[in-house]
Amino acid sequence: MITGPGGFLLLVLAGVGAGLTGATAGLASLVSYPALLAAGLPPVTANVTNTVAMLGTTAGAAVGARPELKGQGRQLLPLCLITTAGGACGGLVLLVSSPDAFTVVVPWLIGGASIVLMAGPRLRRMAEHREHRGIGPLTGIAAFLVGVYGGYFGAAAGVLMLALLTTVWSQSLARTNAAKNIATGTANLIAALVFAFTGKVFWPAAIAVCLGSVAGSWLGSVLVRYLPATPLRIAIGLGGLSLAAVLAWQAYSG
Repeated sequence: MITGPGGFLLLVLAGVGAGLTGATAGLASLVSYPALLAAGLPPVTANVTNTVAMLGTTAGAAVGARPELKGQGRQLLPLCLITTAGGACGGLVLLVSSPDAFTVVVPWLIGGASIVLMAGPRLRRMAEHREHRGIGPLTGIAAFLVGVYGGYFGAAAGVLMLALLTTVWSQSLARTNAAKNIATGTANLIAALVFAFTGKVFWPAAIAVCLGSVAGSWLGSVLVRYLPATPLRIAIGLGGLSLAAVLAWQAYSG
């Protein structure tokens, strides 16, 4: 297990990368989770530690996207209540699942999330002529399921939420992206609170990644206004598929 000032600094840098990735592409956990595994944490411990650490991503993204969040309180409130309930359910599912089951499921979650990420523009084009706004029954169910996924693991939960919101809200992508960060953040928050009281969180690593993610997500929220996300999205998607393949080999080869 990575320890000492050097290990702490490496995890801070991983948090910066996770924050940048989360704010721009919705895949913070595809950076931070492997870093925690590389630090020597077991899969479930790494996941719950990552969930707590990603609170920094939500905080940094909220500060960095204040202009985009202005005037969205009315539509965000019911959405956040739904995703919060979903996050609580996802966190509880993780806690009652066996570590072996989690190890087997994770590659599929990462692989599916990576494919959704690379298909993101196509999903947005399919929905670009829709003028719906609000949270209807079907949208609420979908948001709840994204919240469950976010509480259970979370990698690409932001991408899934962004794809959902673009189909029901008629506004700029930057504003929808900012709303996505808050909605998935509330799902992550309640799951983090559940995990914080289980004793499974490795706090030195959680603090290191959290500190870095605050800075990274703030910067990412600013940069996303100006930088094209396509190269980053494709690179992260391919990296996620590679990671899924490696984890699948480790999970199933034994």
